[in-house]
Amino acid sequence: MTTAIGRLPPTAADDALLALTRSANHSWLWFATACVLAAGTRRTRRGATRGVMGIGLASLAANVVLKPLVPRRRPAADLLPSVRALPDRPTSSSFPSGHSASAMAFAVGVALESPKTGAVLAPLAATVAYSRIHVGVHWTSDVAVGSALGAGVALVTQRWLPRRPIDEAVARPWADAPELVDGEGLSMVVNSGSGRPGTDPVEEIADRLPKAHLVRLDPGDDLIALLKEAAGHPDTRALGIAGGDGSVAAAARIAEDLDLPLAVMPAGTLNHFGRDVGVYDLQEVVDATGAGEAVAVDIAELHAYSASTGPDGGERTVFVNTASFGGYPEMVRLREQWQDRWGKWPAASAALILTLWRARPIRCRIDGVETPVWMLFVGNGPYAPSGMTPSYRPRLDTGLLEVRYLRADRRFSRARAIVGLLLGTLGHIRTYVEHTATTLDVELLEGPVEVATDGEVMVSGERLCFSVAQHPVPVYRRDETRWPDRTAAW
Repeated sequence: MTTAIGRLPPTAADDALLALTRSANHSWLWFATACVLAAGTRRTRRGATRGVMGIGLASLAANVVLKPLVPRRRPAADLLPSVRALPDRPTSSSFPSGHSASAMAFAVGVALESPKTGAVLAPLAATVAYSRIHVGVHWTSDVAVGSALGAGVALVTQRWLPRRPIDEAVARPWADAPELVDGEGLSMVVNSGSGRPGTDPVEEIADRLPKAHLVRLDPGDDLIALLKEAAGHPDTRALGIAGGDGSVAAAARIAEDLDLPLAVMPAGTLNHFGRDVGVYDLQEVVDATGAGEAVAVDIAELHAYSASTGPDGGERTVFVNTASFGGYPEMVRLREQWQDRWGKWPAASAALILTLWRARPIRCRIDGVETPVWMLFVGNGPYAPSGMTPSYRPRLDTGLLEVRYLRADRRFSRARAIVGLLLGTLGHIRTYVEHTATTLDVELLEGPVEVATDGEVMVSGERLCFSVAQHPVPVYRRDETRWPDRTAAW
């Protein structure tokens, strides 16, 4: 093909392809595209993350592994006219094409999360791959193998970063949720610092739910007191909260105690609970509350006490997502601090390595069996993916807890965990334990430890008793099958 291209008459396409192939040097074209996608919808953001991850792996495979192993001369410079040939020709091995590998890794990675966006990027990626032949720096076989390598690497990323098959977890419908047209009967506590920058969330919600009773939460206010005030309003038929996961957990506790349905307006930094429930914006809250559409959601409970207080004392709290102690809270904090810059899987790997390096074993009895651990995680319901960093819940009404921990009583347990995470085989190593249970009893043998629930350090104790609340809480969620004219925030 290189010889045939050399016989073509010069056209404006030559300059365009030269500019395009240079823009893809060091994957700058794809990184710029990823920045644009990151400013878009949920699917395009996930696609950008997977695409950048694919570029890293494809570049490693093509440039670090295969090029030194399979040296090959590039096409001779005199095969093409000077107007078409790339003047600054690379000197590395021709096989395979790293540009093609990165282009296809990015396009296929994006397509796995957002097929429509991937379809738009596919012609651009193919043109970048062809441009390497057109400017005379690769043979056709270099580009073909590089493209196949990139596409394959993008598919392999699913081992470490599994695709979320649905945008909301399964939960059984709750038939008795009251219809709150225009918010009538809804009392909602609104975090004044939430919402879009430059907007007053209270005014925005009041505009969409004009009959709702809204209570402003300012910095320094007592959230629990305000939630109780809102729930005690004479017209209250449902309790609402606009805030992050910690605020949602506090509201869920009040809603459970008073047998009220809960409306959640995700307005925090991460909004794990809102993503699992499938409520992403105010429009969905307006639709669901107005139509009386809700689902049953389990709430997990934690009773922490010490020998001095006994089981009748101590602290009781609820959590809607997760509870953890040991190195796990620190690992999550680091992962979430780094993931916007590095991507979720690289950030999780780096956070786990650093956390395990710093961690000290915690001696404890888990359901009566002495088991030293590095970290322990308890999920309000089974999480996916299995054997990896917990990411999302397929169901919200299982009545189960998920327990994951890393044992500290095996040789090289930290090193095994790190290698298992890097290879995507964490679920198969003996130092990692994962199972579901209806209750979990943990006795700390060297004194109390702090337990983080829903991302905040909430309680500490020598005895930790986890369970699922006897009754689920109804949470408003739009039944998408009844709203074909609505487009969820992607």
